Amino acid sequence: MKKQRPVNLDLTTISFPAPALASILHRVTGVAMFFALVFVIWAWAVSLSSPEGFEQVKLVLQSFIAKFIAWGTITVLLYHMIGGIRHLIMDMGHWEELKSGNTSAVVTIALWIVLAVLAGVWLWF
Repeated sequence: MKKQRPVNLDLTTISFPAPALASILHRVTGVAMFFALVFVIWAWAVSLSSPEGFEQVKLVLQSFIAKFIAWGTITVLLYHMIGGIRHLIMDMGHWEELKSGNTSAVVTIALWIVLAVLAGVWLWF
């Protein structure tokens, strides 16, 4: 049996609603945090190994690339926490309606953007 249905394989033409973006971002930031742990664990291990290791990590963390990685790590952690709190509130039965779900998703993404900018200012200035 052959079903004739439209198939859109160009994902760039799909407009996701805010709750879908919020959910996708929550999953993506969870995966990103997993990979960011490599950088964090390396920095902890080397910095705690000796006073020289601590100085080495301090020196490395002053470079632009390291600050960018740190900023990325902080921003994915921030979004994952904000999105996680949103999901916990939804698990308690709130913000499940269409309007409140859209609003909470938009507020979550907007709050994350503001906090990401503040984290960048904190790191670089």
